Amino acid sequence: MDLTLVKELLALMDESGLTEIHYAQGDTEIRLSRKGDPAHAIVASVPDNPALPVPATQAHEASEEVVTAGKVFASPMVGTFYSRPNPESDPFVQVGDRVSKTDVVCILEAMKVFNEIHGEFDGTVTEILVSDGDAVEFDQPLFRYE
Repeated sequence: MDLTLVKELLALMDESGLTEIHYAQGDTEIRLSRKGDPAHAIVASVPDNPALPVPATQAHEASEEVVTAGKVFASPMVGTFYSRPNPESDPFVQVGDRVSKTDVVCILEAMKVFNEIHGEFDGTVTEILVSDGDAVEFDQPLFRYE
């Protein structure tokens, strides 16, 4: 097992605020997940004979892209995206709005149940990546925060 690769992946998670990362190349497969305590990381699957890792320069470039782009708020479930509580209301959030973890940022409808989705972290919305009525998948990016 290449501990350097694991350390690079952990650093990428720290820099970009990711809670989970999956890396696969050849026979190497590494899944790191962070639940609750940021110091807690789990390696789910690493074969005995890993392939060569991505060069450090490529891993560094990828982390820079994520950091400069801001944090991404991804869908916690499959459903239909709604930006407002009803068609006559203002949207929950707009580009430039400052939101906190407790603010409702959208509604996701699944199986005729309308679920209010709260912000995952504090920040300013820099981009809304989906439109009203769009079908969204689990972990699909919905908003970009700064």
